[in-house]
Amino acid sequence: MSENVSATSPGARSRLPLLGDCANCFGLCCVALPFAASADFAVNKNAGKPCTNLQSDFRCGIHTRLRTSGFRGCTVYDCFGAGQKVSQHTFAGRDWRQAPETAQQMFDVFPVVRQLQELLWYLSEALTLPAARPVHAEAGRLLEETERLTLLDADGLATVDVAAHRQKVNTVLLRTSELVRAKAGRKTKDRRGADLMGARLKGADLRGANLRGAYLIAADLTGADLRMADLIGADLRDANLAGADLTESIFLTQPQLNAARGNGATRLPSSLTRPAHW
Repeated sequence: MSENVSATSPGARSRLPLLGDCANCFGLCCVALPFAASADFAVNKNAGKPCTNLQSDFRCGIHTRLRTSGFRGCTVYDCFGAGQKVSQHTFAGRDWRQAPETAQQMFDVFPVVRQLQELLWYLSEALTLPAARPVHAEAGRLLEETERLTLLDADGLATVDVAAHRQKVNTVLLRTSELVRAKAGRKTKDRRGADLMGARLKGADLRGANLRGAYLIAADLTGADLRMADLIGADLRDANLAGADLTESIFLTQPQLNAARGNGATRLPSSLTRPAHW
């Protein structure tokens, strides 16, 4: 679905397996997932039903005009590489059209792998952060365990307790956050899960802020300094990031950026790409 299926920066290239590769996927996000008519989608679609825009080659027929056609939500989504892993590894290149008996199981395990792939993204990032060196050993162990889970067969994936595994990973991610944010050398208000919808934070010094799960929908963050801020799970839909500095922010993902608004002056981590619609 995402407009950002490739990346050019060195940091992004190092995590290419954790980015969606539509050319090697059977359009799973366009079939397995449901969506409702809204500002993000022009129509309703049930889970397991192919989007009417999905072509026979599993490509999107309106990919270059998704936003103008009312499918903004598609340009925000990224599967973190789950689509190609399920298509090419779990089901060994057998697609749900040629092998319809695999369809339901394929659609069921796709969200499981997608969640695990997102955890791989966070763990991979933790391993690149010098301040998090005290937890690198545990992060590495969990990364290997998570990768092993993604490589299970379809029956094995159906039994994975993603919530329990996420809880184990989150313990390391929380400690990583503490270690990195401490580098900012300043005490900040804990804004974890805070309701900051529409907040006026223009030019705000948010270095080292804990913004995990914060609601920043339509917040004005123009020119804000978000270096070393923890943005895991923060809702950035329509947040204005024009001129903001996100270079050292942690646990920021491409879907979060895709949902926000920014410009050429927005500074990004090297692992992420500037959304095409900015």
